[in-house]
Amino acid sequence: MIPEINTDPNQILKRITCFALDMDGTVYLGEKWIDGARDFLKAVEQQGKKYVFLTNNSSKNPQAYVEKLERMGLPIDLSKIVTSGQAVIAYLKKNFPGKKVFLLGNELLAEEFREEGIDLDEKSPEVVVVGFDTTLTYAKMCRVCDLVREGLPYISTHPDYNCPTETGFIPDAGAIHAFIHASAFRYPDHIVGKPNGDIMDYLACRAGVSKEQTAMVGDRLYTDVAAGVNNGYTGILVLSGEAGMEDVKTSKVIPDLIFDSVKEMIPYL
Repeated sequence: MIPEINTDPNQILKRITCFALDMDGTVYLGEKWIDGARDFLKAVEQQGKKYVFLTNNSSKNPQAYVEKLERMGLPIDLSKIVTSGQAVIAYLKKNFPGKKVFLLGNELLAEEFREEGIDLDEKSPEVVVVGFDTTLTYAKMCRVCDLVREGLPYISTHPDYNCPTETGFIPDAGAIHAFIHASAFRYPDHIVGKPNGDIMDYLACRAGVSKEQTAMVGDRLYTDVAAGVNNGYTGILVLSGEAGMEDVKTSKVIPDLIFDSVKEMIPYL
C-alpha cells in the first residue's frame, strides 16, 4: 500500500536515530540547497539525532563533498560523508586484494583509490571498475570496452542512469554501463552502490548505527528507497529530485514514507 504524502501516522520517524541522506536531488541540486534542507538538518541535531550523507555519486571524493558543503555554508567533517567510491575500495580490498585495477573515473576518484593503496594500471589490469566519469572521452570508452570484452571482472560503483542538476539531468554511471553493454555485451558483474547491500553494510559499519533505527532518505526509488527497504532500513522517498508519484504507482519498490521534501519531515521528528 502506497503511503500518503507528508504524513507519518505510525510515528516511524520518532524511532529513527540516524538519517542517511542522499545528496543530489535530496538536499541540494547543483550548488543550490533544496528549500528547507538546512532547516531539516538543524532539526535533526536539535532532536539529538544524527545524519550522514550517503551518495552513489562517485565523480567526487569525500573531501570534495566536504569542500562543496562548506562553500554552501555547512561546515562538516569527513565522518559525515559516505560514498560509493569508498564502499568500492572496501569491496576491492576484501574481494580482489592486491589486484591491479583499471578505473574509469574522475581524477578525484583515482586519487582516492591510490591513497587507499589500490594499484591503478591502464595497461595490464586484472579488474575493471567503472564510476561516474564526467571526464569521459571516446578513447576511454574504447579502452574500457576492450577490457570488458576480454572478460576481466567488471565492477561498478553505482547503477544510477541520470544525475539531477539545477538545469535537468546528466548521464550517470548507469548510462555508461549501457554504452559498454552495447559494445562489449556485458553489464557489471557486481554493483556496490545503492540499492545493493555492500554500501548499506559499509554505512552501518562506518557510521556505527543500527539499521533498524536508521532511515535511508532519497529521491530515487530504484536506488535510495530500494537500498532502505531491501536492507533492513526505513526507506523514505522525497519528491524533490528524480522520482514522482506516477513512478511510485508503477514501482515494485514501495517506500515506507513519502514526503515532498525533507522539510516536510521536520514536524514528525
